Amino acid sequence: MFEPEYRELVNERVLAMADTDPRIVAGAVVGGLAHGPGDRWSDLDLTFGVADGVPVAEVLDDWTRRLEEEFDAVAVFDLPRGTSVYRVFIFPGCLQVDLSFTPQPDFGARGPRFRLLFGEAIEHPPVSLPSPQELFGLAVHHAVRARFCIERGRVWEAEYWISALRDHALERACLARGLEHAYGRGFDELPADLKARFEPALVRSLEADQLLHALHAAVSGLLAETDDVADLAARVEPRLRSLTA
Repeated sequence: MFEPEYRELVNERVLAMADTDPRIVAGAVVGGLAHGPGDRWSDLDLTFGVADGVPVAEVLDDWTRRLEEEFDAVAVFDLPRGTSVYRVFIFPGCLQVDLSFTPQPDFGARGPRFRLLFGEAIEHPPVSLPSPQELFGLAVHHAVRARFCIERGRVWEAEYWISALRDHALERACLARGLEHAYGRGFDELPADLKARFEPALVRSLEADQLLHALHAAVSGLLAETDDVADLAARVEPRLRSLTA
């Protein structure tokens, strides 16, 4: 596995590339290292503004070639977001490096994890959070699908829906406590008693009775905190309970 010193070496080299590339007019640190040192395992996330009129794809392809040649980096996928393109690399030692490029007029923070290094950034409207009702509704949908998959003998699909139900319930708990909800980032900071309530919702076997046991625990955990959707929860609770009876 990579060492933090290697991550810093890559960081310095990428910023040097930006400093000598006239097509790059702004840069920022995003992600876990934006406002702190991160930890032993933190990824490297950098974002850059591209001069107006320069195709982002041109810069991406040029930088990818250079990083492949110099570091033996492997580009594994792209994630387009508006006018931005995020390219995810895996470097030796399994160091993940996420580089994103945005045309200059649109370059700016899209979340709190953003630290400008050079150039200028615009103010984007804050990203809206999912509504509590939306997450609750998705969890209800997943519970129904999970039970039907168990009845059909589609045990791997049932496991998928139970896990998705549990994750949405935990995301709701994070939002209610002001924790990060996406990608499970806030799950470990949830109260110990709440996490203990959801432990039985981890699917430990593909046997039908074990799937039902996990589904029951996930539904119970979901219904334990419904003050923000009280009317909806009261209407669907009897039907959810019947799924695991």
